[in-house]
Amino acid sequence: MSRVRSLAELGPHYKWIALSNTTLGMLIATINSSIVLIALPDIFNGIGINPLDPAKTSYLLWMIMGFLIVTAVLVVSFGRLGDMYGRARMYNLGFLIFTVSSILLAVTWMTGDAAALWLIGWRVVQGIGGAFLMANSSAILTDAFPTNQRGLALGINGVAAVAGSFLGLVVGGVLAPINWHWIFLVSVPFGVIGTIWAYVKLHDTSKRHRARMDWGGNITFAIGLIAVMVAITYGLQPYGGHSMGWTSPFVLTALIGGLVVLGVFAWIEQRVENPLFNLKLFRIRVYMLGNIANLMASLGRGGLQFILIIWLQGIWLPQHGYSYEQTPLWAGIYMLPMTVGFLIAAPLSGLLSDRRGAAFFTTGGMIITALTFFLLTELPVNFPYPMFAALLVVNGVGMGMFTSPNRAEVMSALPGNARGAGAGMTATFQNSAMVLSIGIFFSLIIAGLSQTLPTAMSTGLTAHGVPADAANQLAQLPAVAVLFAAFLGYNPIQHLLGNSLGSLPPDQASFLTGHSFFPSLVTQPFADGLHIAFWFAIIASLIAAAASWFGRPRSGKVGVAEPVVGEQAIPAAS
Repeated sequence: MSRVRSLAELGPHYKWIALSNTTLGMLIATINSSIVLIALPDIFNGIGINPLDPAKTSYLLWMIMGFLIVTAVLVVSFGRLGDMYGRARMYNLGFLIFTVSSILLAVTWMTGDAAALWLIGWRVVQGIGGAFLMANSSAILTDAFPTNQRGLALGINGVAAVAGSFLGLVVGGVLAPINWHWIFLVSVPFGVIGTIWAYVKLHDTSKRHRARMDWGGNITFAIGLIAVMVAITYGLQPYGGHSMGWTSPFVLTALIGGLVVLGVFAWIEQRVENPLFNLKLFRIRVYMLGNIANLMASLGRGGLQFILIIWLQGIWLPQHGYSYEQTPLWAGIYMLPMTVGFLIAAPLSGLLSDRRGAAFFTTGGMIITALTFFLLTELPVNFPYPMFAALLVVNGVGMGMFTSPNRAEVMSALPGNARGAGAGMTATFQNSAMVLSIGIFFSLIIAGLSQTLPTAMSTGLTAHGVPADAANQLAQLPAVAVLFAAFLGYNPIQHLLGNSLGSLPPDQASFLTGHSFFPSLVTQPFADGLHIAFWFAIIASLIAAAASWFGRPRSGKVGVAEPVVGEQAIPAAS
């Protein structure tokens, strides 16, 4: 793997080897980005920590967000390293790091705080491996496939990336109740096979471009983006008398300071010879508007997974007879129609866009996605499932129509010597948007709940025998605690009332902790927040549709002409 080989030398089958290996890498990376979500109750029970204890909430947030944050921060740097030292080499290194960290996560033997910190630390390392995989897979495929097949190849790879995030919910729901260690162990055999396979079979097929590392850009970008991501993470926690932490001095300092440092980063990038973020790439109209479209699409759909899980776990499934212990697994299963729609549309749209151009699929896909978000606002909170499933299928189709052609269009617009960095920049926007989207969706839902939930909870509890003082005290608890309880598959009322349940008449205690009380209590407050969140997603999807339409190549086809490849050559527009 030390020397660059030509595609002719590697033979006609090499492109399929590259596709199969990078698809495996993207699949296990994205499965691991979501597998922990469903498994969190079993993980914390296994290590003896209550994640809803205010002193332990940060463990919960970092188990959810740590992997996403580190991939968002590092993916562009690792794409640049791929351009400099070989994309296949950096990709293979990522597979190795990912596999080693999965082994160390699986063998966790500690309990308590030490175990939580161990898990968070190795999840961060696992995210480093995932960032290497994400940063270089698109560039490897773009190098390996001719322009008239890139849409199909990147579409299949994109299917793995999105499908993995949904499959992780099901896999985690199945394995975690058996033994929570298995959710990490399941990746190990695939990681070992993928690492050896990549080492033996993957080769660099484009010229490496050795350059001095942009340390100023790397450091300021990492500090700035980490600060912003940390601010978003802690902004979801209560502060003082507020339901969220957006007024916390720490959050404001991290957010404003991070944005200032990112401004310094942008200033540095315009003045160094070999920048981490090649801002000249944004002179390529197709690349710039394609990234805007991808950013807005990711903002619209990124938090959707969390909102739908809470909707199913906290309200719909309990109302239909599922115990709270069962809801995490069944939420993953009931969301599978979205994956089915995506799996149908993404490779098909990638194949057809190679022949007919991307604009119809990218623009049309986001319009369809926006329409499904609107129709979801019209559903009752206690919806008929066939209608909900149909909307999820169509939503998945819309996302699939957009993802593959957008990815192929963006990558084909790049000059060959910038594909690693360009793919890293695109992945950074997407991964950052996912974290930002989670923060936005959670904030909108919590804001909606905070307005009406305290009154509804106080009235409901006192009506069923809870003393007024205790009911009022419980009603003042942060809405985020209620959301997290539902999200984790805990019975929120049982968690909130705790030992005081024993002082209530048995029939009232049974009713309060049953399947119907909590869902009926939060239905209207949740619906208010849900509608606000979905309207945000509608607007983001429509902006993505407009950017896709105006960013289409003037020729109408993806990659009809290769961009100029040169050390500093960047096409003015495409």
